[in-house]
Amino acid sequence: MTRLFACWMAAVLAVALTAACESTGRDGGGLYSLRMMVPNSPGGGYDLTARTAVKIMEDEGITGRVEVFNVIGDSGAVALARLMNEVGNDDLMMTMGLGVVGASYTYGSGIRVSDATAVAKLIEDPGAIVVPADSPFATLDDFLAAWRADPSAVTIGGGSSPGGPDHLFAMELADAVGLDPLAVNYITHDGGGDLLAALLGDEVTVSTSSPGEFLAQISAGRLRVLAVSSAAPVPGIAAPTLRGSGIDLTVANWRGVLAPPGISASVRDSMVDRLTALHDTTRWKQALVRYGWTDAFSTGAEFERFLHQQDDLVSATLAGLGLS
Repeated sequence: MTRLFACWMAAVLAVALTAACESTGRDGGGLYSLRMMVPNSPGGGYDLTARTAVKIMEDEGITGRVEVFNVIGDSGAVALARLMNEVGNDDLMMTMGLGVVGASYTYGSGIRVSDATAVAKLIEDPGAIVVPADSPFATLDDFLAAWRADPSAVTIGGGSSPGGPDHLFAMELADAVGLDPLAVNYITHDGGGDLLAALLGDEVTVSTSSPGEFLAQISAGRLRVLAVSSAAPVPGIAAPTLRGSGIDLTVANWRGVLAPPGISASVRDSMVDRLTALHDTTRWKQALVRYGWTDAFSTGAEFERFLHQQDDLVSATLAGLGLS
């Protein structure tokens, strides 16, 4: 009986210790175990950024195990609402960017990204005009000629809602080439995964999304890039810039990380420290090159100011288009 009781007590203590580790957000190695929420479907830009960052942080020993999970709905507005409801939760972060800013306005949630805890801005990402391999548009000029002739006949697919990066890119491109932005036939998809399926299924004519989301399909010859919106050509993408093609326009998306409101300053600082360590790794620098991302790292008050600026930018843009 004594031996059985001792075994039972050991089991109870093991369970209690495990529960304590989970409740404090620590794993057996003494590092925080985190969760990273992705605010759209697998395969999109937020998903790619999250899983790339998490893999490097785990492999480099910056964190313990990090659970990455997707929350789909309303182009990120559903995930943002969930983040805001996790007040004080110190083991949760969320990748996000301009698309989530736009969704917060488009879907009328009343929640703003600047209401959450700003952790870090990670990257900027160029836009690209992408078509299926069998598209009749072999060049940028082919696309622009058809678009100018009949804007309603050319469907522009994006992985963000109105006010997000893909939508704003389409609107700014239309204005730059002499088209009324309100005439653009823009179709929203919930992230890059859904958009890819629409492109490959010929459900949209072109996409105004980032090339990094489609690298495998571009390399395999299933998709073709007509132009990129960055100031310089994107390594590994055989396509001209818009400016190099005579169109005075550069557009950049961005991605960063938020945490729930109400976390302590020490927890926020710990998250910042981990993302700073990620930023300093050689593997992260290699990922920037691989996906055509630009390093745009910022934290603290600088990132907070940036989020407020993005709120103001999207609000003014949507009002100017009569969409808010």
